[in-house]
Amino acid sequence: MDEPDDKKPSDEIMRAQERVPGGTRRVPEAAFDLWLRRGLHQLYDDVANEAIPPELLQLIEQDRRK
Repeated sequence: MDEPDDKKPSDEIMRAQERVPGGTRRVPEAAFDLWLRRGLHQLYDDVANEAIPPELLQLIEQDRRK
């Protein structure tokens, strides 16, 4: 018997699950990993996509020359 859609793990969670010996699935860990990944992306993607300030690039280039 199929579970209602709201009770089934999402396809993304299913793909994230790890198989462990015996063929059991660790759904809670996969769900946590998915939640954490989404949360971190939500918090830091904008910052990670910002342009690097020219002053910082200049410092990096000066350090490379040493």
